[in-house]
Amino acid sequence: MPHEFRLPDIGEGLTEAEIVEWSVAVGDEVEVDQLIVEIETAKTTVEITSTHAGTVLSLGGRPGDTINVGEMLFVVGQKGEKAGGTTLLPPDPAAPSPLQRGDKRGRAMPIVRKLASQKGIDLATVEGTGPGGIITRSDVQNAIAPESTETIVPLSRTRRAIARHMTESWTTIPHVTVQADVRAERLMAALAGSAGQLSLEALTAAAVLPLLVQYPEFNAVIRGDSVAYRSEFNLGFAVDAQDGLLVVVVREADTLSVQEIATEFSRLAESAHTGGLTPAEVTGQTFTISNIGALGGGHGTPIIPMGTSAILSIGKAKAAPVVDQGIIEVGTVAPVDLSYDHRLIDGALGQRFLSSLTSNLEQIDEVLDR
Repeated sequence: MPHEFRLPDIGEGLTEAEIVEWSVAVGDEVEVDQLIVEIETAKTTVEITSTHAGTVLSLGGRPGDTINVGEMLFVVGQKGEKAGGTTLLPPDPAAPSPLQRGDKRGRAMPIVRKLASQKGIDLATVEGTGPGGIITRSDVQNAIAPESTETIVPLSRTRRAIARHMTESWTTIPHVTVQADVRAERLMAALAGSAGQLSLEALTAAAVLPLLVQYPEFNAVIRGDSVAYRSEFNLGFAVDAQDGLLVVVVREADTLSVQEIATEFSRLAESAHTGGLTPAEVTGQTFTISNIGALGGGHGTPIIPMGTSAILSIGKAKAAPVVDQGIIEVGTVAPVDLSYDHRLIDGALGQRFLSSLTSNLEQIDEVLDR
């Protein structure tokens, strides 16, 4: 009996994936747990293995095709078996090719399709002048507006997901951003004194975590006419990865020491740059921290990730004039910005959270000793 493998639910809010590369072909013999295909979601790549041994009877698409959760990805069974009344083996060599059938997508060589994609040309709108109506490179070049000086490049899957996510957040959540300048002498001293064992992200997490208990609205989310208060404290950390912004998630951060948070964040950040993250490592955050100071950033207005109620950014600590007991002196100051969902969090509550956070950051050594 053929075994159909359908695309599983591979992560929170992810409904589709793109086929990157097949490791097998129709007719190949495979074993249990053998790698079959690599797919790409909006946030990560995933390797799919076979749950059964047998012959590959059918593949659900070509590299570059997008399939939805629940759709057939591949079929494994006995050679010659049928599924749905159709023999799922390679087509007869005498069958007409896509070019002969007039399939618009197939009426061009791969190199021509790649050029069309890079230039933003829909091949369905191009008339082919090659043999049998094949679309040539010249046909694509002729379809490009001669007066255009733009280079049109399709958004990557990751960038498309970021664009949708940011648009949804900005248009559905009433954002309020409050700002503060934190005296960062103790924070920088704790960082320097750790001999590289801690990170600014981990120290900021240590300052934030007790406040998420004290102010549960910041670890909650609006759902329709209700509020969902979370009992887990999963901290998201923004990472500047190769394909765009990713938020990696340290799960149950309240159960970890600051050293363990630093170690886990370092591991996740490395995986973000090498493409080794799993869906569980990029979904499910309940509060997010963005260290824009790592890129030299200062104040900003961070956008709240969907499914949460707030996000905190911390900028680069710099020398700046400060007033201490009426005397102007040179101190170290770090900018912090807190964006929150104004449907759930009023201005007074937002300011109380920020003031408490400022206090924790300025006395981080005492926070770590608690």
